[in-house]
Amino acid sequence: MCLRPRDRLLLVPVVLCALLTTTPSPAAGTPVDPMPLPTVPVPAIPAPLLPGPLLPAPLLPAPVLPGPPAPALVAPADPEPPAPPAAAPEPAAPPVDGPDISISAEVARLYAEAARATAGYEKGRRAAEAQRLAAGRLQDQLDQQRGEMSLLRDDLGGVARAQYRNGGSLTFTARLLLSKTPDELLRGRRIARQAEEAVGRLLDRARLAEQRLSAAERRARAAWHDLDVRRAGLAAAKQRIATKLEAAQWTLQGEADRSVAAGTCAGAVPVDEDTPPAAAWVPPVEDYALSASFGSGGSHWVSGHTGQDFAVGIGAPVRAVGAGRVLSVSCGGAFGIEIIVQHPGGYYTQYAHLASLAVDQGQQVHTGQWIGQAGTTGNSTGPHLHFEVRLTPHLGSGVDPVPWLAERGVGL
Repeated sequence: MCLRPRDRLLLVPVVLCALLTTTPSPAAGTPVDPMPLPTVPVPAIPAPLLPGPLLPAPLLPAPVLPGPPAPALVAPADPEPPAPPAAAPEPAAPPVDGPDISISAEVARLYAEAARATAGYEKGRRAAEAQRLAAGRLQDQLDQQRGEMSLLRDDLGGVARAQYRNGGSLTFTARLLLSKTPDELLRGRRIARQAEEAVGRLLDRARLAEQRLSAAERRARAAWHDLDVRRAGLAAAKQRIATKLEAAQWTLQGEADRSVAAGTCAGAVPVDEDTPPAAAWVPPVEDYALSASFGSGGSHWVSGHTGQDFAVGIGAPVRAVGAGRVLSVSCGGAFGIEIIVQHPGGYYTQYAHLASLAVDQGQQVHTGQWIGQAGTTGNSTGPHLHFEVRLTPHLGSGVDPVPWLAERGVGL
């Protein structure tokens, strides 16, 4: 059956009344939820499954049940890169009881470098001296060329003045034209040709002399310039090495003083050496100046000086005067760092006031071997080597080292 729109609107109240009368009544005491309007659909919300009456909206919060607290929720942080594995702990450095090995080796290296620089300086000085002589010879040649050039200019000036007085070439040509005989004409032509050739030779010599003079001046200037450059370079290299060596020397001496104050010796610092000398005996140091001699008096010694002092720089190589065995090595006391070497034949040599050691006790040494570095430890007023020759290892049995070394072919 089709209903018109107006009829459908009239049937809405009738249908609502029918629905209300046909719905079963709820149980007593149960509240009735309000009927939702059909024009506003409400999505169904599931009620909590708890006994008791249904509560109208808004819903009350659910009761908190006893139990363990829930863990707090924390927002995850950005992932961090894994931490690098922990580095293994470095072994503790051993205590240093004496001069630093690196400093001793550095001083030794600088002394070798200084020795090479000194040799290079001397070689360069000799070459510079030869170059100075060569530059002097060039200067003499230059002066000679200037003298010859002056003479040539005088000759050319004389020819020019003579031509001026005689009226130049026109007068001479007129004389040729006025010659009375053929012989006179030929003689005049020959004289004119010879004069022209002489003037040409003078001009050629003048030009050649000017060229030689210019070349000699250039060579002389270049020689003197090279000489100045060589001298400046050698002086700068020598000063540079000397400055570095001086800084390393006093660093080495400071560590040696601390070693002596502590009364302990560091281990030996071996150094590279050249070919051993062919001689059986050598001086204990090189490039020295003799200072306090054996038996000399002074406020520093109770009963006279017991050895021979060699004034050298800190770190200067100290060498065994002859083959033998290192009997003892000690640090502290009046001699500072010292070495005693036992030689065949019953003699002992002592090397005192050192800055570092290059040998250990009991070690065999050969003639000229580098056994230590000079310093100013102990009862010392400046860098030097105190050298003794003894009949026993003990102080008080010394003999004069100078004649003792002279008997063995070593002149000081």
